[in-house]
Amino acid sequence: MSVREGHLADGAPDRMSPPQRFRTRIREKLLGYVSLTKPRVIELLLVTTIPAMLLAHRGNVDPLLILNTLVGGLLAAAGANALNCVADADIDKVMKRTERRPLARATVPRSHALVFGLALSVASFFWLWWTTNMLSAHLAGATIAFYVLVYTLLLKRRTSQNVVWGGAAGCMPVMIGWSAVTGTIAWPALAMFAIIFFWTPPHTWALAMRYKEDYRAAGVPMLPAVATERQVTKQIVIYTWLTVAATLALTPATGWLYAVVALLAGAWFLVMAHQLYNGVRRGEPVKPLRLFLQSNNYLAVVFCALAIDSALALPTLF
Repeated sequence: MSVREGHLADGAPDRMSPPQRFRTRIREKLLGYVSLTKPRVIELLLVTTIPAMLLAHRGNVDPLLILNTLVGGLLAAAGANALNCVADADIDKVMKRTERRPLARATVPRSHALVFGLALSVASFFWLWWTTNMLSAHLAGATIAFYVLVYTLLLKRRTSQNVVWGGAAGCMPVMIGWSAVTGTIAWPALAMFAIIFFWTPPHTWALAMRYKEDYRAAGVPMLPAVATERQVTKQIVIYTWLTVAATLALTPATGWLYAVVALLAGAWFLVMAHQLYNGVRRGEPVKPLRLFLQSNNYLAVVFCALAIDSALALPTLF
């Protein structure tokens, strides 16, 4: 609850003492800066980076290296998200889903958020350079630049395919994790990149179907805001098939556990995507948020299976 001129946000008189009021303001500021980093989005970093590192050397990875890579990746993701909030401050004010973000509510000055995002981004580069290698540091820097300059400032407001190409930024944690261990990029890292790349559109479009009016009001041409539900769900089915195909393409580098889980989880994911499409085709009420939420579970299951498979160095099926 915010404090203003002796009153609380709901208009009631502020009966807090000066020390209490000071602590409340400090807490709100800190929570505002944390919110700029979009902590929930950063969860993808943890879900995908560790399995990629374990696969790189089939479980034989220094725990300190994993920790340092996660710290560097967290700083990079936090910096990119903060800069994204700066660039999107105007549309965040319009959309109900984002109207509570710090810059939309003016709880953090925009100039301070810009400095905060840049500082985190620079820190991530030097942290990864110092604790891992130059390739990982450059990949992190390129990811931030692509997410902010290409996706946020160029693609997001100009094309309905924004998340298809912009989603490449979300695929980079696996590349950073792999390169931190090996100092190179090999085909399994590219396969993991493809998994997340193809998974991002159905995941994002399912959410955007629920908030398409928000995107229209903000002038953002997200696919569900400019296309029919049938067109959107057809694209969701196509990208879901590509996602599952990418998970199976990784099996030659993994053990039997990952292969089995990828096959079963993929079948489950496909059933959900087809149910959404068939429901729209028949004119039935649809619940796209179900696919959005379950797509998170799908990705977590696949990459957790990859982590366990790699840590145990299980034999392959091939």
